[in-house]
Amino acid sequence: MTQKIEVDFGLCESNGVCMGIIPEVFELDDEDYLHVLQDEVTPENEQQVRESVRQCPRQAIFLKDE
Repeated sequence: MTQKIEVDFGLCESNGVCMGIIPEVFELDDEDYLHVLQDEVTPENEQQVRESVRQCPRQAIFLKDE
């Protein structure tokens, strides 16, 4: 089963905590808008992605089973 990263942009305040944890997956642009660069959870990034979910100040990031 594959998991995908989802962001509730209505909750996201673009604090950049997730980008600080795993910049290969999350990026803030010049207008402080969050972009998910890679939405698939892989064995290589799973630990850091889960840490990003846990540390999100607004709990705007979650994982969805596909």
